[in-house]
Amino acid sequence: MSASTTLTRTERRAEARRDDAHRGRRITGRALALLVVVGALLVAAMYPLRAYLAERSQITDLEQQVAQLERQDADHDRQIAQLHDPQYLERLARECLGMIRPGEIGFVVVPKHGKAGARIC
Repeated sequence: MSASTTLTRTERRAEARRDDAHRGRRITGRALALLVVVGALLVAAMYPLRAYLAERSQITDLEQQVAQLERQDADHDRQIAQLHDPQYLERLARECLGMIRPGEIGFVVVPKHGKAGARIC
């Protein structure tokens, strides 16, 4: 054997590694089919995932609306309780409607410009 055709052990190992590397780069039919199936599964899973996330978002929005309506309901309950209080009703009648009790003398303060402002009640 000649020296040029004979490969050293190190050279043969390097060549074997290169051959293995080239074989690893090729896609076999089985690998291609697997990639297609995995890709199809990923695409198929996108719609249900998107629908799930949209529904979770809608549930969160509805829970926030429920909390807001419960706060409004509590405010209305407080207003109802105030309107059942005789002292609060008397104060409203005096301040907003300008009512007085029999025997009392009512006064109206007129500003310098001569026009009374609207009452906020």
